[in-house]
Amino acid sequence: MSVTEAMEEGEGEQPNSGDESEEIGKEGKQVEEEYSWPVMRFDVPPHRTYHFCRQFRTPSNPNNFLKGVKWSPDGSCFLTSSDDKTLRVFALPENGSDHQESAGDEDSYSASNVVSEGESIHDYCWYPYMSASDPVTCVFASTTRDHPIHLWDAASGELRCTYRAYDAMDEITTAFSIAFNPAGTKIFAGYNKSLRVFDVHRPGRDFEQYSTVKGNKEGQSGIISAIAFCPTHTGMLATGSYSQTTAIYREDNMELLYVLHGQGGGVTHVQFSKDGNFLYTGGRKDPYILCWDIRNTVNTLYKLYRSTETTNQRIFFDIEPIGRHLGTGGQDGLVHIYDLQTGQWISCFQAASDTINGFSFHPFLPMAASSSGHRRFGIPECNEDLSVDISVNTYKKNETNVWGVDKWRSEPEDPFKLIETAKPKIALPNL
Repeated sequence: MSVTEAMEEGEGEQPNSGDESEEIGKEGKQVEEEYSWPVMRFDVPPHRTYHFCRQFRTPSNPNNFLKGVKWSPDGSCFLTSSDDKTLRVFALPENGSDHQESAGDEDSYSASNVVSEGESIHDYCWYPYMSASDPVTCVFASTTRDHPIHLWDAASGELRCTYRAYDAMDEITTAFSIAFNPAGTKIFAGYNKSLRVFDVHRPGRDFEQYSTVKGNKEGQSGIISAIAFCPTHTGMLATGSYSQTTAIYREDNMELLYVLHGQGGGVTHVQFSKDGNFLYTGGRKDPYILCWDIRNTVNTLYKLYRSTETTNQRIFFDIEPIGRHLGTGGQDGLVHIYDLQTGQWISCFQAASDTINGFSFHPFLPMAASSSGHRRFGIPECNEDLSVDISVNTYKKNETNVWGVDKWRSEPEDPFKLIETAKPKIALPNL
């Protein structure tokens, strides 16, 4: 058959292909109608679907409090950090938010993976294109005291590689905060008065270093304690410092754009809004989360209250997938929900009887995770009975809970597949 004959035959089959495209279009439209983002009804108290407490208890550390919790980008699992220098990965069961909590104080299930670090954990973060269906991308990074940055395999718990920074004395220096850039090609790490950028594809001691303080002492001083990137791929990143300042840079050349002043304590968490126009910052011993409009940074738009006046803990907050509400914990054991369009308080619920140091919304399901606990000092041995009672109560306060916020309007057949098709995939190299 000649090329001309093949083209003529193809032209004769065009009506059938049109019918097929119409059918595909109808099926696609039907899937779009079936799928809708979760409706978060914060006027109704959430129900606890999963509970984890006992597996955090260790004989060597009876007060093993939690330090935070973060959902994976694909929503298949969440990661916890605790005082026993351990990171735990909890895989979400297939029934997801439809599960009802079992009776008693037993854990809902065991961690699917446990990673032990050598020293206390400063920070950790997921690879932005992590997908449980692609083992190459199923990784997260962590930084600990007196150790380099580690890249861990979330499926096997094995160490993939390390990223090492050295000081002027050729000694390893510790990163206090880490974050992947939106493309997933670089790791940004915060140090004292400097930022170091590592290429994900080149583990080892190769990095680019940028000072946050200029020659005339302008810029951002102190330890860089928090890093966040704009989710709309505008090329901006924000860094928080223990010097009570927040700075905004360009990612491509690390040009300093703004330095924001106004936090009452050292900044411990920064996060952009979903549209990238606003920035939220929180600090230690500061009861307010500040909202900044990055298009006009002269003054803050509003403040969101939380009970953190007397704690040095890092209290994480999070914004729901739609971007309308923010949830944050505090020392009172309550999770407060705020409307980000008005800055008004919406509701709160009791998540634990201790400090809520971590709160994270699921990336696409109507669920959230919380972690609680704080450091306590030992009881004198002269009163053994009192020591036992207090230890039991302490165990119950150090916990992680998963909350079901609301149901789907119309539940899709497989939401995990929908989220995978909506996000681009950038595979990590075989390190």
